[in-house]
Amino acid sequence: MADDNEDLQADEELPAPAEDSFEQLENDSPAERSGHVAVTDGRCMYVWGGYKNAQVRGFYDFYLPRDEIWIYNMETGRWKKSKTEGDVPPSMSGSCAVCVDRVVYLFGGHHARGNTNKFYMLNSRSTDKVLQWVRVECQGVPPSSKDKLGVWVYKNKLIFFGGYGYFPEGKQRGTFEFDETSFWNSGLPRGWNDHVHVLDTETFTWSQPITTGKTPSPRAAHACATVGNRGYVFGGRYRESRMNDLYYLNLDTWEWNEIITQGICPVGRSWHSLTPISSDHLFLFGGFTTDKQPLSDAWIYCISKNEWVQFEHNYSEKPRLWHTACASEEGEVIVFGGCANNLLAHSKAAVPRSSHLL
Repeated sequence: MADDNEDLQADEELPAPAEDSFEQLENDSPAERSGHVAVTDGRCMYVWGGYKNAQVRGFYDFYLPRDEIWIYNMETGRWKKSKTEGDVPPSMSGSCAVCVDRVVYLFGGHHARGNTNKFYMLNSRSTDKVLQWVRVECQGVPPSSKDKLGVWVYKNKLIFFGGYGYFPEGKQRGTFEFDETSFWNSGLPRGWNDHVHVLDTETFTWSQPITTGKTPSPRAAHACATVGNRGYVFGGRYRESRMNDLYYLNLDTWEWNEIITQGICPVGRSWHSLTPISSDHLFLFGGFTTDKQPLSDAWIYCISKNEWVQFEHNYSEKPRLWHTACASEEGEVIVFGGCANNLLAHSKAAVPRSSHLL
């Protein structure tokens, strides 16, 4: 990775981990990791990808095996490892994923050769002994190759927002701004964007809506959450700023709205998580500040009251960034993986059942 004294390009440019895997030391639970995806159907949490910091054969960073997915039963608290076959995605970090009707959809990410804009699906309802990945050839103009983007789910649509990656090849609605520091790195230069792309999961066709209202600035490593017909986005990094702004996109009218909250609010951050826990509440946890400090604070945003309330929890001494957080049907938030003290210090694999939030 990077030297401790470097000005880490934490939300954008990370050297690719070695395209290799390591032997799983504990067979009953996943290896510790960062930059992975974790999605839920309300009963189970599905974990795929990411990388691990470990000294093996002279290397320090390893992608996690790409042909396995870990399934956590939220009721029993037990892990199960499932092997996968088919059009298996490359080993990646910073991908974006959702689970709809027990189908895992995976888009984008960063692998050993750069960013991708490929789209994959994995049907966990399959009765086959080995789950099958399918690479879906979608119609329309896809988003540019990128990672560290966000996604909302509404009706039969996946709506992707922002990210950090290559300049789009085709015509795109929205703003793309180059990261000047990326011109000095090997490979193509990259930058931030505020693009909104919609994928219809019935026709697998890409489109770009015409949005109105005040559009958020380009950003990456932000966090997104869907509540009703609103797609919320909080924070993220744009250039040297890690922001604490809050917006929502009306997913029926495509109108952007900036939310100006009353009272105290969380500090600006990236690499955090934002999780819907009810029809009126969002749960914010962890992240990385503009001053490059890892965070352990938790907040609840009440939609009807338009206010943030800091949430006291048992892990206040354990900061997290580039972790994942999923809510169960009972309103519990399960935080998994991530970095603890900085980008080089990884936490243990899981924080089981962090809190009953409501």
